[in-house]
Amino acid sequence: MKKDIHPKYHNQAAITCACGNNFVVGSTMKEIRVELCNLCHPFYTGKQKFVDTARRVEKFQEKLAITKKTATARKGKKVKHAARAKKREITKAEIKKVDSKKKKKAAEKKTVNLK
Repeated sequence: MKKDIHPKYHNQAAITCACGNNFVVGSTMKEIRVELCNLCHPFYTGKQKFVDTARRVEKFQEKLAITKKTATARKGKKVKHAARAKKREITKAEIKKVDSKKKKKAAEKKTVNLK
């Protein structure tokens, strides 16, 4: 092996976990900080634990709560379609009334002209 090209190896490198567990291994770094170890990892403990450094889980849950809240306040498609259909029926009835009035006026004018 060539000299001075490899990193220095430390036989007593200290590993510190976020849960507080400490142990010693060999490494090229003197000190290593980790988020999970064998004492807090869900695979070994059998417990689910969210390790969320960027608040991703809370942000997702907040968005989910907002969408649920707005979904309950919204009207469904059936209600909207029924409202539109009712509005169309009203406008059709109004159009028929106006048309019948125009026909009556036209008929009256014809009868007046004929006399």
